[in-house]
Amino acid sequence: MAGRLAGKVAVVTGGSSGIGRATAQIFAREGAKVVVADIGVEGGAETVRLINGSGGEAIFVQTDVAQPADAEAMVKKALEIYGRLDCAFNNAGIEGVVQPTVDYDEADWDRVISINLTGVWLCMKYELQQMLTQGSGAIVNTASIAGLVGLPGFSAYVAAKHGVNGLTKTAALEYAKSGIRVNAVCPGAIRTPMFERGARDNPGIEEQVVAAEPIGRMAEPAEVGEAVVWLCSDAASFVTGLPMAVDGGWIAQ
Repeated sequence: MAGRLAGKVAVVTGGSSGIGRATAQIFAREGAKVVVADIGVEGGAETVRLINGSGGEAIFVQTDVAQPADAEAMVKKALEIYGRLDCAFNNAGIEGVVQPTVDYDEADWDRVISINLTGVWLCMKYELQQMLTQGSGAIVNTASIAGLVGLPGFSAYVAAKHGVNGLTKTAALEYAKSGIRVNAVCPGAIRTPMFERGARDNPGIEEQVVAAEPIGRMAEPAEVGEAVVWLCSDAASFVTGLPMAVDGGWIAQ
């Protein structure tokens, strides 16, 4: 049976691990051809190997989303190989350092904003150009629960993720009549390499996170991926401008 995205082409940034890898695999499961983009070659190539080994179709494009030329080249490669672009998941991001706002280093601030916010905008800019040419498309951006509330110590990350949600809503309004939908996912506590890095530096943090989760556990990356792929599918045809919390009820408290 054909998947929900049969005949579609999807780009996934940050596709070398975690939510990006899981989502790329779900796109492929649903019949999409996948362009896996990441700055990390080894992890991105492994994602492609996993997809192709499971009967899907994917290619890897090394991409630094903070570089305009890379963002443009990523979309051009999708068109060169597959001829169109139907879905884009702008997921690449970093957590940055944990410091009170007054102590936050300017270089650290600039790096987080350049990847987590400017990088999303740059990818959207070139994705939207192609989708406008086609007259259709669906974009999902990775924000965070930190794009909905404040988190002490994460000023740059929170500012970037709030920016992603604002950018998502604005683009959704701009292109709603052009056949293009733009949404965001706002993950909570997800078991990803990013979380594991933080947990190594903060013993006991996983227990604290689980205790704060109404649903009583952390999520696996694929649980976010399923939401992303739904937002890109025709099942979500009347959904645009939505920052969707995928957080086990944490933000509802």
